[in-house]
Amino acid sequence: MAALARAAGGAPAMKIRATCHCGAVELEAVLCEALDAARRCDCSFCARRQGANVSARATDVTVVRGADALSLYQWGTKTAEHWFCSVCGIYTHHRRRSDPGEVGINLGCIEGVDLRALEPIPMTDGRNHPSDA
Repeated sequence: MAALARAAGGAPAMKIRATCHCGAVELEAVLCEALDAARRCDCSFCARRQGANVSARATDVTVVRGADALSLYQWGTKTAEHWFCSVCGIYTHHRRRSDPGEVGINLGCIEGVDLRALEPIPMTDGRNHPSDA
């Protein structure tokens, strides 16, 4: 993963490649935060999915391959967009409800990432989201 420019807080921005399990879907993105800023969410959906993710601006995410293989899941406010490979079922990324201009990339899909080295990965409070009030 090559360092590019600077992300928020002065950390080096990183260009990453992410794929689903079967390889039908491939994303490229420039992260707007370091890998060690990854987090999990405890909303009703993410608590079941348990995919740690890291952020990129939506404009910095490109589906290189497999746009036709992506399946979308939404509920509630329909602001968040959760994308999965329709072939292997892997969650690849989602557009955030908290900031629709950001995309969470599944940390487990990013090439070369050792999830164990990033543990413990903090949990964000998605159960008490301001738009649910």
